[in-house]
Amino acid sequence: MKKSEKNNEKPLSIPGESLDFIRAIIQEDLKTGQYQGRVHTRFPPEPNGYLHIGHAKSICLNFGIARDFGGFCNLRFDDTNPSKEEVEYVESIQEDVRWLGFDWGERRYYASDYFEQLYEFALHLIRKGRAFVCDLNADEVRATRGTLTEPGRDSPFRDRSVEENLDLFTRMRAGEFPDGSRTLRARIDMAAPNLNLRDPVLYRIMHAEHHRTGKAWCIYPMYDWAHGQCDSLEGITHSICTLEFEDHRPLYDWFIEELGIHHPRQIEFARLNLTYTVMSKRKLLQLVTEGLVSGWDDPRLPTISGLRRRGFTPEALRDFCSRIGVAKRDSIVDLALLEHCLREDLNRRAPRVMAVLRPLKVVLTNYPEDQVEELEAVNNPEDPAMGTRTVPFAREIYIEREDFREDPPRKYFRLAPGREVRLRYAYFITCQEAVKDPLTGEISELRCTYDPATRGGDAPDGRKVKATLHWVAAGPSLQAEVRLYDRLFQNPNPAAEKDGVHFKTTLNPHSLEVLRDCRLEPGLKEALPGSRFQFERLGYFCADTVDSRPGQPVFNRTATLRDTWAKISEKQEEGK
Repeated sequence: MKKSEKNNEKPLSIPGESLDFIRAIIQEDLKTGQYQGRVHTRFPPEPNGYLHIGHAKSICLNFGIARDFGGFCNLRFDDTNPSKEEVEYVESIQEDVRWLGFDWGERRYYASDYFEQLYEFALHLIRKGRAFVCDLNADEVRATRGTLTEPGRDSPFRDRSVEENLDLFTRMRAGEFPDGSRTLRARIDMAAPNLNLRDPVLYRIMHAEHHRTGKAWCIYPMYDWAHGQCDSLEGITHSICTLEFEDHRPLYDWFIEELGIHHPRQIEFARLNLTYTVMSKRKLLQLVTEGLVSGWDDPRLPTISGLRRRGFTPEALRDFCSRIGVAKRDSIVDLALLEHCLREDLNRRAPRVMAVLRPLKVVLTNYPEDQVEELEAVNNPEDPAMGTRTVPFAREIYIEREDFREDPPRKYFRLAPGREVRLRYAYFITCQEAVKDPLTGEISELRCTYDPATRGGDAPDGRKVKATLHWVAAGPSLQAEVRLYDRLFQNPNPAAEKDGVHFKTTLNPHSLEVLRDCRLEPGLKEALPGSRFQFERLGYFCADTVDSRPGQPVFNRTATLRDTWAKISEKQEEGK
């Protein structure tokens, strides 16, 4: 009956102080000889949407436990609702799990693998008098279920004979009845304090084509019926679930005890909730189908594919999941912590480049007109092994428009009329004149002079400047599109929907700004889709994996350089 594998490896030794409560339970089970010293977990996603960062936590937990204890972890698709499932989702889930760095080996299963066995289990319950065919429709079943303070009412079909139930259930499978006309329900206790035990539905009629079984079935098991039995059939030892399934555990136990099959241990943990984010698949699907985002991989979404397209690394997501740990109570994690994990990772690995997002032309009037220099620039000061590169420098360059003020406020140290600043890796320059467009009055060009004695360093006479600007040589520069992504929601808790405020009304209208005349180092022309960089002084950026073309990359802002979480942590440490 079990579809499991024998594990001959000894569990790994884990320091006691590093154990979360789930690993502590598993270690105690190993000490007492539960499950013959085996540890076998599973990750059971429904293929009805793309995975999000909450699933990443579950992936890291289930595969991580198997790794830590020398066990196994299955990937099992809970494909019990063909009306919402697609092969596209199956493929995206597998891609996400692999991208995060985990491998299920030969242990990929589907709930549909067990449809025949689940059907036989249902027949077994009917023969025991523990299941019956009910003719009430969904609304009628709901109306007779009762409340937390009032018991439910028995279905008028609850006392059908075993023979009649077997006949009707067999005919349900044969397709004799229309959708919604009948269900198979467990016969437990309509007065049970736990509403999940009030004769729950096991099967419903659904004449829909399944992505794997085609039209072979027209009755499909409910999640509560399939979940525990699939775990049992695969020999799972520890079934790790989120807290909303805690009240379902008595039902899973009831099924397994009535069937007399292998009994996994279910352990619940708090799901991940993140500020400025919604985690509900239903709400994410709304955003996608209503065109409020560009798709499941929109870089503003918390989907794993969206985070990957935005430029997140699997290492950063694994680090984040490790830092937040597993808890027994729901809480909301600050999005700033996720961004902090990303910055820490990219700071070590991302090469530095110069890019100007809102260009303002600067003409160095005393620089030779036909001269182009190659200046040396450091690729990553955090990793000397990444070496250096050369960047072109010429008479005409671009700087950020915000790096010049005609009438600078106090404590503004960047470029202004008559002021001298340093150009990164290049020279000191002094602004002599600001040229304005005669029609708009907007500054269109700066005329400056450079000091040739300051190439790549300080002035020989010891004079100092208070600002260093990034720049790009105009002629050789790459013109590119850059997308500035920000938080999708303005509300820190958009899922709350308090006072009738729907989550979509809190969408941030400035969550995406597209800049099409950015000027970048010419070397970025060869940037491969998915490659990540730190644009100096601006943030971390990634070449878009969908819209980039050979020789013409499109860049997404992954994160700004401002690390609010680091500042929060510093204040917390100071307060101790």
